[in-house]
Amino acid sequence: MEEELKCPVCGSLFREPIILPCSHNVCLPCARTIAVQTPESEQHLPALLHPRSPAPAAAAAAAAAAAPGPGAGAAAGSTACPDSECAAGGGGDHADKLSLHSETDSGYGSYTPSLKSPNGVRVLPLVPAPPGAAAAAPRGAGPASSSLTCPQCHRSASLDQRGLRGFQRNRLLEAIVQRYQQGRAAAAAAAKCQLCDRSPPEPAAVLCEQCEVLYCAACQLRCHPARGPFAKHRLVPPPSHPGAPGGGDGGGKGAGGGRKLPTCAEHDLENYSMYCVSCRSPVCYQCLEEGKHGKHDVKPLGAMWKQHKAQLSQALNGVSDKAKEAKEFLVQLKNLLQQIQENGLDYEACLVAQCDALVDALTRQKAKLLTKVTKEREHKLKVVWDQINHCTLKLRQSTGLMEYCLEVIKENDPSGFLQISDALIKRVQVSQEQWVKGALEPKVSAEFDLTLDSEPLLQSIHQLDFIQMKCRVPPVPLLQLEKCCTRNNSVTLAWRMPPLTHNPVEGYILELDDGDGGQFREVYVGKETLCTIDGLHFNSTYNARVKAFNSSGVGPYSKMVILQTSDVAWFTFDPSSAHRDIVLSNDNQTATCNSYDDRVVLGTAAFSKGVHYWELHVDRYDNHPDPAFGIARINVVKDMMLGKDDKAWAMYVDNNRSWFMHCNSHTNRTEGGVSKGATVGVLLDLNKHNLTFYINGQQQGPPAFENIEGVFMPALSLNRNVQVTLHTGLEVPQCVKQSKLPNN
Repeated sequence: MEEELKCPVCGSLFREPIILPCSHNVCLPCARTIAVQTPESEQHLPALLHPRSPAPAAAAAAAAAAAPGPGAGAAAGSTACPDSECAAGGGGDHADKLSLHSETDSGYGSYTPSLKSPNGVRVLPLVPAPPGAAAAAPRGAGPASSSLTCPQCHRSASLDQRGLRGFQRNRLLEAIVQRYQQGRAAAAAAAKCQLCDRSPPEPAAVLCEQCEVLYCAACQLRCHPARGPFAKHRLVPPPSHPGAPGGGDGGGKGAGGGRKLPTCAEHDLENYSMYCVSCRSPVCYQCLEEGKHGKHDVKPLGAMWKQHKAQLSQALNGVSDKAKEAKEFLVQLKNLLQQIQENGLDYEACLVAQCDALVDALTRQKAKLLTKVTKEREHKLKVVWDQINHCTLKLRQSTGLMEYCLEVIKENDPSGFLQISDALIKRVQVSQEQWVKGALEPKVSAEFDLTLDSEPLLQSIHQLDFIQMKCRVPPVPLLQLEKCCTRNNSVTLAWRMPPLTHNPVEGYILELDDGDGGQFREVYVGKETLCTIDGLHFNSTYNARVKAFNSSGVGPYSKMVILQTSDVAWFTFDPSSAHRDIVLSNDNQTATCNSYDDRVVLGTAAFSKGVHYWELHVDRYDNHPDPAFGIARINVVKDMMLGKDDKAWAMYVDNNRSWFMHCNSHTNRTEGGVSKGATVGVLLDLNKHNLTFYINGQQQGPPAFENIEGVFMPALSLNRNVQVTLHTGLEVPQCVKQSKLPNN
């Protein structure tokens, strides 16, 4: 509540609050500060706003004598004020004589100061008035024209000679501020530090809004320094205690509890007793006698007080409901904070586990790759060592053979040489043949033919991201059952997304079954959240569900809603599909024609299932015409009698007899016609696939047509000699049921 009790100019609690015409409040000292002069007389502004400026006493007296109205009398009678306060144009309280009025009596002017403080109002510097400013004013002239700008709505208005005294004092607000100050002082005195180890604890000096702990000055410096994580905490004065006494003379007293009754601002000896509705201000009897409010709407003060209190209480009920919703919303937000904290920890743990799993998988793969490298290295080493051993053996054998052959060559015994020379030559040749091409080349290379392709994995690691940051499928839509309804053979469904849904929704898919518990089918795909489906079966139960989709996929289905269509059909003649010669009236329930030729009009309902009955009352029947009653498909020919094409099944009737007709084939002539006041009943039984007609409750022969299947609409053909009225929403009459029994 404290914000309501602070002046919008100075930011402190109101002091001597006054009510501006815009219903906002400002302190009286602040009103003096923000009052400004209009541009045409702005040169005299310092003299007007700062009456403490020195000026000759004679000039002050002359200005006071020249000022008209109550303001002048008040200035002349201010003998207690110092000369310095009465020198500037009419008395020490001349700045209080600024009041608001409009050129059109609307209460608001059109001048807005261009130089504004951050709060949107112009605050004037305390510049003393130039010497002789008041003396230079022409004799008989009133105060300089000035204006005042509301610091909240920035509406400005010009001021008359009464000054700020023309404003009503907000005594109620002043009393509330006084009680609030007393209660806050008592509560501050009662509030104790919650961390003191002294007995008793020291009085609390501040309250931390984040910690919700009261600190004395010493504990605040010790336990809650203005640094580190505490630097962003907000410290405020201790709050008002709920049980703090009001104290003082004005605390806790009602209008009759000792408080002095307010007196009229213009008649000090008169109490307020009436309320002027036009001026929106309390007045006394003397104000009424003077005629100032003679043509205004004036009501008793007590009655208006009770009326406005009742209005305020009623308005507060709405605010209270919103405040309750806001409190529940704050609880929801606080729960959301806790959920975010818990989910954040869960996600962190999940992230660590997933990254650790990736590291473990990479470590295992690293071990596998190292094993492959080791095997390749061992294989190469084995091949090379085998080649070394084999080559060493061959070299040793070849070297020994060469040494032996050299020793043989050194011998001088020809016969002995020839004995072994052939064998030695063969052995040398065989030894030479062992060093075939490639025998002195390594079988393996020192290079490893293993290349690790890590680029895709590095790209995957760089692209590794939370799927939460990407688009997910939408959540489950919520069906708004209070908006879902049925009418006739149509159903309307409404849904919405749950609150705090951040996943985008591109559209919705509404599905409906066939009314017999069969498979679902899509009946709507789009962005709307309200859909009406027409043309369903009467007296049927449908199940409906909806799901949302976006670029990531389709979300889950909503809960299923069950909808029951009407037992009987309510419909009228359809003007949109009727022949242009057809004339409809009585909310499209009465039909006639402008032509002597027969013209066709259809009903607004379509039937494909169930039993349906409607009646047509003959309002006018002249010159024995042949109206036709029956059913038809939507594409029936409408410029000839009903039943002459293959799209209609009808009974046409004159004043004596009736015939059934389909495809221009006339059958079942039956006695009994129509006249003015007759009633023709049509019974369409699509469960048994037949059509029966009645005139004044009597069945016209056997069922007119059998084995009819499809979608049919009620139909009628007539000319200008006939007028009929349609009656729908009817149960099958008992007489019709009885007449059907022999044919069942």
